[in-house]
Parts: sequence; structure tokens; C-alpha cells
Amino acid sequence: MEKKVRVRFAPSPTGGLHLGGVRTALFNYLFAKKHNGKFILRIEDTDQTRFVEGAEEYIASCLEWCGLIPDESPTHEGNFGPYRQSERKASYKQYADQLIADGYAYYAFDTPEELDAKRKQIPNFTYGLATRGEMRNSLTLPEDEVAALLASNTPHVVRIKMPADEMVSFTDLIRGHVSFETNLVDDKVLLKADGMPTYHLAVVVDDKAMEISHVLRGEEWLPSAPIHILLWRYLGWGDEMPQWVHLPLILKPDGNGKLSKRDGDRLGFPVYAQNWTDPKTGDLTKGFKELGFMPEAFVNLLGMLGWNDGTDQEIFSLANLIEKFSIERISKAGAKFDFEKAKWYNHEWIKNTAAQDLLPFVKDAFAAQGTALNDDIYLGKVIDLIKDRCTLLTDFVAQSIYFFIAPGQYDLDAVKPKWSNEKASFFEAYASEVKDGLTGPELEERFKTLAAAHNFKPGELMLPFRIMLVGGKFGPGVFDIAVAIGAEETIKRIHKAIAAFN
Repeated sequence: MEKKVRVRFAPSPTGGLHLGGVRTALFNYLFAKKHNGKFILRIEDTDQTRFVEGAEEYIASCLEWCGLIPDESPTHEGNFGPYRQSERKASYKQYADQLIADGYAYYAFDTPEELDAKRKQIPNFTYGLATRGEMRNSLTLPEDEVAALLASNTPHVVRIKMPADEMVSFTDLIRGHVSFETNLVDDKVLLKADGMPTYHLAVVVDDKAMEISHVLRGEEWLPSAPIHILLWRYLGWGDEMPQWVHLPLILKPDGNGKLSKRDGDRLGFPVYAQNWTDPKTGDLTKGFKELGFMPEAFVNLLGMLGWNDGTDQEIFSLANLIEKFSIERISKAGAKFDFEKAKWYNHEWIKNTAAQDLLPFVKDAFAAQGTALNDDIYLGKVIDLIKDRCTLLTDFVAQSIYFFIAPGQYDLDAVKPKWSNEKASFFEAYASEVKDGLTGPELEERFKTLAAAHNFKPGELMLPFRIMLVGGKFGPGVFDIAVAIGAEETIKRIHKAIAAFN
């Protein structure tokens, strides 16, 4: 019988959520939904020294913003809880004890000072096959001494005993056949002195307990795979081991190395999903959400980092991605992050989203600038007029503020050189032609007829008219603006601008 698909996203609550982490969550989610399986959020908080207050809630908020709602999580428990590793602490020691009893692990009593001394003595020191015989552990100390140390609660860790001269091989669903030489892998700590498991032990025990069928995780975990595979076997669970999928890295824009927060700071774009404020330092790291990205666009661009459906299609909703997703189409090679391309996705999503659906985002953007907008019908019309010009949701403010507030200053440099009394007279006359109830084309027709009567080409008058209404050389069709703001406001702006231009 085929195993039911159960996958997990298992972040550590140590700070902001990198877009690489969100993509891992996304690919897990897509795979689960494609196969009618379960997507699980498990919080890996065994490293209490790195735990950050508020990080778990932040992770949940990022997933919710992206629409990646877990089927099981710390706040929505299923039958496989608890979903925080720290709450599962009692379950790990028995497996560490079992590994020791079976000869697959050992106690190590080396103090931090002794380990530091070894690191100074041996360059690139690793605790493993070549060095374990020189250290203070249950493989080198007499049995009675080990028993005495344990009885007196001497601080110690439990380490895996990597076998000599073996090859650990497995099939990765992206990379195919992968092999590791055990002599080159160190004896990782499985249980720390505080009784907490390390990632290596906890991940295997929890994946077994939660009946995880496939592990989709970042390529950076590939070097840990031999340890995890051996633990599955040593604990007697080899037949239940999940299938492995190591996702390609997200690379810096130049392709040299993994994209980091520092790269984003250096190049001026976010790498976190949402704003993250470090509770210890108060430092704010900006996120895609607050920058003005639509969640649909953010998910779309992440979906295309290292995957495609084999066609030229680039715009995918979450439902489209679920339908088309397959592990076979994930690339082995790292995917370069291109912020200009990311903005292109957002622009496409804004253009193709109904005004009604953009309303809440635009109102939030205005509210963040201190302007409350209440007329949804009017705002909807404005959004339709300007959405093609907006790359980010935050652009709506600058691109449409003049629909709500008359310009306080004008781009006079664009008008002054060619301004004349004759043009002022034309606009005085045109102001009395503007009436409510006229369409944009009708207002334009009157404009052209009057221009001819005043011996002007319409093109000479369009820029001053735009600057009268908008303040600068931007915005949609100027007659559409006039219709939107209404006759009274248009006339008022014409008169006010004539005085400023004169």
C-alpha cells in the first residue's frame, strides 16, 4: 500500500523568515495538495540558546499571508502532536539510550575547554573516526569510570559513532543516486548536555512519529543526510524512511553563493517575507509584504525559483501551481534571485487583479501614510485608472494622491518656458466648458475645438493641463482624471494653477 503523503515545514524560531524558507514551505505545500496529502508545520526549537521571542508567531503570520495554511501545527493540532520539539523533549532520550546500548552511539565527557584546546592543536579539528580515540568518552574510558561519571551527573553529550569505511547511498528525487563516505563524516552530537536533542536526532524521531512520507528541504541539509539515514537504520526504522528531496539553493543575483540577508541589505531589496524587528536589538529588517508585494505575486515568483512546468507560462495562481507542480520539474541547479523580475511579477499581478480585490491593499497603503479613504466606489474607479502604472502596492499613493488632494506644488520648470497670457486665456475659457456629466472623449472634443479657436495645437496645451490637475508629468489620461475628480474640482484646479503659472 502506498504511503499517504505527509510533508512538513520545520523552521527554527530564531528570527525572520528568509524567502528560501518560504519557498521550502511552498514546495512542501504544493506537493501535499497535489497528492491529497497533509502539510504540517513543526517548530524546531531544540536550540534554546538561539530561540527568539515572537519568531514562531511571525513564521505562522508569514505562511498565512502567503495562503500556505498548515493542516497540522502548534495552533491547529492533529493526531501527531505536540508540534513543538521542545514539548517532545521526553521522547528523545530513550532513542539516544537505545543507540548507545546497540553500539551506534557513545557518551562524550569532553569539556568545552578540552575541545577548544584540541581545535587549537589540530587545524580543522572534527570529532570523529580519526580523533575519537584521543578524547574523553565511553569508547576510551574504563566502564566503571563511565558509570561513575554518569552517576555523578557529570555534563556529557551523546554522539553518533560513524562507521569506518562504509558508503551511505540513497536516491534523491531531484538528484538521483547520492553517496557519502562515512570516514569523511564526523560524529555529530545527538543529545546535548541539557538533555535536549540536536536537530539530527530530533528530526529523525519526529519524522518517524509524525509518519512523514517525503522530506523536501534545502540543499544545505545534503551533508547531514548520511547521519539521518544511518539513524533511521540504526533505530530499526529503515523500511519506513521518507523519500528525500533536496531543493536547489536560491542564489545571489550574480549567481555566486547563497542569497543572504546581507545581500539584500547591500543591493537594496528584502529577503524576508514580512518585516521582522529583532526583539533584542530593535533592528528592523524589511519584508516583501510591507514593500508592497501582493502575496499572490510573492508566491508566484517563489514557485518559479528552481521550478517550471515545461512551458513558457510564468503567471501562476496558487491553485495553478498545485495543479501543475511535480518534483520532476525541479531543477538541480541553484536559482538566481532577480529583484527586477520579482517586481515584474508584482506588476503583472496588480494589472490583472480587479479593483475590488485591490481595495484593501490600497486603503492600507494610504492609511500607512496617514490618509483614510472611505469612498470605495470612487477609489475603485481610481484604481482602475492607475493600476497599470503601479509596480508595488505602495506606488498607488504617489500615483493617485491627486485624485483625493489637489496638488500643493507644480512642476513649474516644465510649464514656465512656454507659458503665455494667450494660454492663460485659453484655460480661463476652457474652465467654463467643463461640466459634470460629460465623458472623457467629450471633454477632449471641447478642448480641441477651443484650442483651434485660440490658434493652438492641442499638444501645446496638454502638458500644462496635466500639471494643473496632477502637479507633475505623470498619471493616466488627463480627461479621465478630470471626469473622476468632477467639474467643480477641475475648474478650481485650473484657476489655482493659472495664478501659480502667471
